[in-house]
Amino acid sequence: MPVDLATFAAPSHTAVLTMEMQRGVIGDLATMRELADAVAAHHVIDNTARLLGSARSVGVRVVHCTAEFRADKAGSKGNCPILAVALRSPDHLLVGSPSAEVVPELGPDPSDIICSRVHGMSPFAGTSLDQTLRNLGVTTVVATGVSVNIGVLGMVIEAVNLGYRVVIPTDCVAGVPDDYAESVMVNTLGLLAARTTSERLAATWAG
Repeated sequence: MPVDLATFAAPSHTAVLTMEMQRGVIGDLATMRELADAVAAHHVIDNTARLLGSARSVGVRVVHCTAEFRADKAGSKGNCPILAVALRSPDHLLVGSPSAEVVPELGPDPSDIICSRVHGMSPFAGTSLDQTLRNLGVTTVVATGVSVNIGVLGMVIEAVNLGYRVVIPTDCVAGVPDDYAESVMVNTLGLLAARTTSERLAATWAG
């Protein structure tokens, strides 16, 4: 939908959320190679890194929404196929492990916030994310990360349900396969969020 980005995503009330931009998801330790390859093909990490730099320079808070599991898997449940597969791997996204880290190109910067979850497929339910954003005075979130198929879609729906406005820089997200991700972007996410590019959003913040 066409919006005035300068108002819609003003630094005073905006935060950038990264979704599972972790080494074990889309980085050097990725277990889902097809998704990691899509991220690389579309330069999602580089685009997002530049966007986060622009955000930090104008006081827009960056929040990394990560997934992780305890070694004993306490608090996690394989109640859907993708989680059941993830939980069968003894080393996948373990708390404190390299695979659970945010990819180094994105930080985290000392000013960033990390909001982790040990269950479910999206970042708001059962975590402190909503209250953290409200305490920061955030009313608009910029959604980045993976995947358009599930994680980003869930993030956006939850954010809208909680009353936030959402912006998606389309060059900072990815899903698989490409044609399906594009269809979700146009036919679903396009009905829920304002779509833009990282370059346009950064230029808006720069004034």
